[in-house]
Amino acid sequence: MGLFNRDPAKKLQKAYEQKMEAAMHAMRRGDVRGNAMLVAEAEKIKAELDGLVKAAG
Repeated sequence: MGLFNRDPAKKLQKAYEQKMEAAMHAMRRGDVRGNAMLVAEAEKIKAELDGLVKAAG
């Protein structure tokens, strides 16, 4: 039925957006190393999201 099941793609998309926003704030603060780490984490999430979307259809 799926009434109460959450879409894993939406969860990953939200996590990706949050990481990218955190990376943007890190860059604005001048924390280049922190920005790079957050962007790397966001890229991993994006790759997982792309794989999930590709498998779904």
